[in-house]
Amino acid sequence: MAEFNKETVTTRENNNPTESASSKREATGSQTVGYVVYFLLGALEILLAFRFVLKLLGASHSSGFVDFIYNLSGIFVFPFEQIFRSGVGEGVETAAVLEPSTIIAMIVYAVVAWGVVKLIKIMSGEKQE
Repeated sequence: MAEFNKETVTTRENNNPTESASSKREATGSQTVGYVVYFLLGALEILLAFRFVLKLLGASHSSGFVDFIYNLSGIFVFPFEQIFRSGVGEGVETAAVLEPSTIIAMIVYAVVAWGVVKLIKIMSGEKQE
């Protein structure tokens, strides 16, 4: 479990000794699971943001990094691909693609992660904030 330390220090002006208090608070199991869910969501959102920017800038598939990002993120974008058509802007050497499916995927996964964390809190019986 995660552990949080909080320390409070109070100093007085009359040269009295410094008073300090320390308290520890451990995260509950459901809070730890929530942190993990949000961490995974953050990693997925970063991956999808890379995909969106690379497509928008017309990055070449021949680059290993670009190909890796497209292949890895394609799994997560696939369910949303046919909702809207992609906009393509042809340039001299590259074709920029505005891919709405990536934006929709980012929104849907964020809402799902939020819902999962709320459901875990409800099922654990924790007080809602």
